[in-house]
Amino acid sequence: MGIEAEELVPGVVVAGPRSEAPPEAPNRSWLAAVGWYVLLIGLSLLVLLPVWLTLMRALSTPAAAVKPGASPFLPHEVQWGVFRRAIDQGNLWAALGRSMVVTILITGGQLVTSVLAAYAFAYLRFPFKRVIFALFMATLLLPIEVTLLPNLHTVRDLDWFNSYQGMAVPFMATALGTFLIRQGFLGVPSEIRDATRLEGYGHWSYLWKFAVPLTRPVIASFTVISFLAAYNQYLWPRAVVTDSNNWSTIQIALRDLTTTPETSNIAVAGALVAAIPIVVLLILFSRQIVQGLTAGAVKG
Repeated sequence: MGIEAEELVPGVVVAGPRSEAPPEAPNRSWLAAVGWYVLLIGLSLLVLLPVWLTLMRALSTPAAAVKPGASPFLPHEVQWGVFRRAIDQGNLWAALGRSMVVTILITGGQLVTSVLAAYAFAYLRFPFKRVIFALFMATLLLPIEVTLLPNLHTVRDLDWFNSYQGMAVPFMATALGTFLIRQGFLGVPSEIRDATRLEGYGHWSYLWKFAVPLTRPVIASFTVISFLAAYNQYLWPRAVVTDSNNWSTIQIALRDLTTTPETSNIAVAGALVAAIPIVVLLILFSRQIVQGLTAGAVKG
């Protein structure tokens, strides 16, 4: 604020306030937003870089890709038919279909059993509840190698080799899903449960009309986790599948996709084909995944 001379009476000068416009400062919020976008774009490119290199390796002729001076960021002597060759040689479409059936069975079974078990541990009262829950969670510490032989004996006794039930049933329940969904149920305000009880809602109605919709982000996140784990299984399908020609999953088909140094890009192309369902799943559930990971992180 400056001082401006103002003449009110002839010959008399009175000092008065003088307003000055402050210098225009840069918009810091705009600069911060641009900086965040630049950072996120850089991180995205860093994450997508291995995918791009894999695609270039699949399209390039193996001999040309390893020549001195050949850039891994560009294709060399492009072979557009490599994906068709990988699909035909490994019978990947049929294997992918079997993997999808097994994955859907496992994911659906884990969702149902996890939701029901989580509701019981969150809302019901029964003897030794905490002890049973602790034992239930302790199963997460057991690697698949511990249960592999007992499950194989069970599948053999049931004559479930080379079958969808043999590949899916042993994995249709998991303690991880029960724990995650139970935590989501415990985050539902108790006032909602009290109000629904006064309205006459029983356990079944409250579960499907209130508890499940209110914890949808957590359930969606677990759905993605369950899908990825089931889809990427290799050890168990390899153990219960003896007829690879008719019952191999996509992971087994990729392992059996024999190549030579002259055709090594075929296996890389097959791996990209196998990644298609995962990419589609992540695109469809991206918002739910973010909501599930940030659930409870921000309080209103």
